Amino acid sequence: MSKLWGGRFDGATDANMDRFNASIGFDARLWRVDILASQAYAKATCQAGVITEAERDQIIDGLEQVAAEWQAGDFQLKPGDEDIHTAVERRLTELIGPVAGKLHTGRSRNDQVATDLRLYLLDAIDTLSKHLTDLQRTLVAVSEANIELIMPGYTHMQPAQPVLFAHWLMSFFWMLQRDRQRLMELRARTAILPLGSGALAGTPLNIDREALARALGFAGISQNSMDGVSDRDFVAEFLFWAAMLSIHLSRLSEDMILYANPSLGFIHLSDAYTTGSSLMPQKKNPDAFELLRGKSGRIIGNLTGLLVSLKGLPSTYNKDLQEDKEPLFDTIDTLTLALPVLTGALSTLRPRPQKMRQALDDAMLATDLADWLVARGIPFRRSHHIVGQVVQLAEQRGVSLAALTLDDLQRIHPSFDADALTVWNFERSVAQRRAAGGTAPAAVRAQIAQARALL
Repeated sequence: MSKLWGGRFDGATDANMDRFNASIGFDARLWRVDILASQAYAKATCQAGVITEAERDQIIDGLEQVAAEWQAGDFQLKPGDEDIHTAVERRLTELIGPVAGKLHTGRSRNDQVATDLRLYLLDAIDTLSKHLTDLQRTLVAVSEANIELIMPGYTHMQPAQPVLFAHWLMSFFWMLQRDRQRLMELRARTAILPLGSGALAGTPLNIDREALARALGFAGISQNSMDGVSDRDFVAEFLFWAAMLSIHLSRLSEDMILYANPSLGFIHLSDAYTTGSSLMPQKKNPDAFELLRGKSGRIIGNLTGLLVSLKGLPSTYNKDLQEDKEPLFDTIDTLTLALPVLTGALSTLRPRPQKMRQALDDAMLATDLADWLVARGIPFRRSHHIVGQVVQLAEQRGVSLAALTLDDLQRIHPSFDADALTVWNFERSVAQRRAAGGTAPAAVRAQIAQARALL
């Protein structure tokens, strides 16, 4: 089959240029949405009086045959199939003859590919949304099953205050909830139909674009044909969303890697999501989480690459936009596999309460002692300084804070009494932080209830 654009050319395209120009190696995956959009377009052109009902039916039936070949894995690519649109039209022509040439009337590959890509991404968004929701449900379930378990909380990677294991785990639920909200927002901006924009100037055909949008499941139509064919904001926005999500997954993975390390040993990872060493028989490596952490860089790179490709483009369609697909497809593929792996790894991990308890230290309750002084009318800034002296005394003696006597405390400040010694209790410390969003069991249960309502 001759090239769709070959009429004004006398000479053949250089073989290397053909390979350089072709996108069929990666855009073949658009076959289903390309055929779906073409069938809807055939109906629209028939309604506009461009083709007859018989021609419409012949085109639609022919496209069904093409789809069946793709579905069965029988579709044969041929030289000259530079992209999915060319391949489908070439095969349609082989099946139904010259009437296939009427399908492209008033349509350009510019608005065709923009439509295909939006349809493909809408499907991917729905799949990823389900995976993301499954991951959130797992975080909630594991948190709820371990609601009373206390562990050290860290800031600056230093032991800070005791928190509930569930509170730490639920912190990632809320990151993912923002990700899920962003995903639904960008879905709405993706569901805009560019078909009917032609190459850049619009179509001369009396096509009902609103009806075409409804037929394909779009929420609306593009309002400017020049913008319609060149807009890749939805791809860039998706890649930003994916980069932000991958950053959250990477942070969760980093914590998991640290907490699974035997030096802390807060969690035990299932064999199903770990690997061994080719040299050291004792090793159990958290490779699922290391790969999640590593793939965040890849996804961020995909976003950066597309933004650089877009930044200097003149108006309307330019072939540079062919570079939108590979980073998009790679990101979708990566997350479609990564999210279920993470869900599985989290659902099968086992917390180790004894290890968490052993890592708790009285020094994590220093703020509680300052709060105790505040409750007795001493300004917090002064209380902070007083407790700093208490910490210094314990360090000088090489003992824990709880080992200091009441006399030791009173020598530092006379406000201390016997009740101050009740501060050295991790359950008490956690239970006090019951304000909304805090780590108290009651507050975490409220978080979980709110999370379940959102899901």
